Amino acid sequence: MRVTIHQPQFLPWLGYLDKIDRADLFIVLDTVQFKKNEWQNRNRIRTADGWQWLTVPVLHRFGQRVQDVLINPTAAWREQHLRALEMHYARAPFRDRYVPELRAIYAQPWTKLSDLNLAVIRWLLQSYGITTPVRCASGMIAREEPTDRLIDLCRAVGATQYLAGPGAEGYMDKPRFEASGVELEIQEFHHPEYRQMYEPFEPNLSAIDLLFCVGPDALKQVRGCRVREDRATVSSRS
Repeated sequence: MRVTIHQPQFLPWLGYLDKIDRADLFIVLDTVQFKKNEWQNRNRIRTADGWQWLTVPVLHRFGQRVQDVLINPTAAWREQHLRALEMHYARAPFRDRYVPELRAIYAQPWTKLSDLNLAVIRWLLQSYGITTPVRCASGMIAREEPTDRLIDLCRAVGATQYLAGPGAEGYMDKPRFEASGVELEIQEFHHPEYRQMYEPFEPNLSAIDLLFCVGPDALKQVRGCRVREDRATVSSRS
C-alpha cells in the first residue's frame, strides 16, 4: 500500500492533489508545528494583475501544533475571500458550478484552522474525483523526530511504500527510513498548462484555479502530465 503524508494546507495547489491521487491513503500531518504565512493558512488565486493571497487569519503561539491553531474570529476573512473569488473568476466557465459548495464551507462556524483545511481538502478531492481515503495523524501514535514520525505513521497503517514530495531530502533521513522496510518514492510533478482567466499563464496557484477553468476535466489534465511510467499505476487505480 502506497501512503503519502502532508500537513493540512488551505486551498492547496495541484501538486498536493496529485500526490494524494497517486496514493492509496493520505495521512493529514496535523501534529507538527504550525508555520504562519506559509501554506497552512493561505494560498494564491489568479487575478488580472498576476495573483493574490487568500489568507485565513489565525491566533497562535510559537511551537503550537497545527491541530491546535485557532482562527481569528474578529477578522472578516470569509467575506473577503468570497468577494475575491467572485470578482476574479467572474468569467470562469465552471465557477458557478463550484462556488455554492465552497460558500457553504465558508459559512460554517470554524474555530480551528485544521478543521477548516480538512473540510476544504475533502471538498477539493470530491470535486476532482479523487477517491483516496484520508486519515489524521492526530489519531495515531508516533514519535516526534521527523523520520521516526514518518516511519511510525507508515507502520501504523501497514504501508509498504511512502510517496514523498520533492523536498524529502531536506526533512528526512533517507537511509534510516529505507532501513525500516518501507520503500521510499519521490513525487515527480509536472504542472499542466491550461487556459486561465488572464495571460500569461501563472503556475502553482490553488487547485481551485484549474477547477474553475476546466471543471470535470481537471483531474484528467493533472494525470495527463505525469511521466509515462506512472500512468500504468494511475490506470490500475482508476
